[in-house]
Amino acid sequence: MLPLEIRKYLYDIQQACELLSEFTTGKTLDDYTANAMLRSAVERQFEIIGEALNQMLRRDPALTPRISNHGRIIAFRNRLIHGYADIDHEVVWGILTGSLPTLRYEIDTLLSGDAS
Repeated sequence: MLPLEIRKYLYDIQQACELLSEFTTGKTLDDYTANAMLRSAVERQFEIIGEALNQMLRRDPALTPRISNHGRIIAFRNRLIHGYADIDHEVVWGILTGSLPTLRYEIDTLLSGDAS
């Protein structure tokens, strides 16, 4: 069983993934681009994911191979925070629709204790 501190970060990532799904179900890229509140909400959840993942892997580097693209996820968080003026909405939407399902699966697997 993973330590409580690590499980908390995993839970935060899981919750952010669930909120991203809730916010964007039934939405399109055009909806996303046209809605500043939706963009802000999505970007905030990605920031949480990247920061929680960064903190978790600092505390338990052995989990690194269990999270695909962990470096890219953390770099994306940094880009959202520090390069906010140059965010490409199509890139954010692409990550949301293309990469998020894999992360959700990996996080759910770690939390369920199925990962060995």
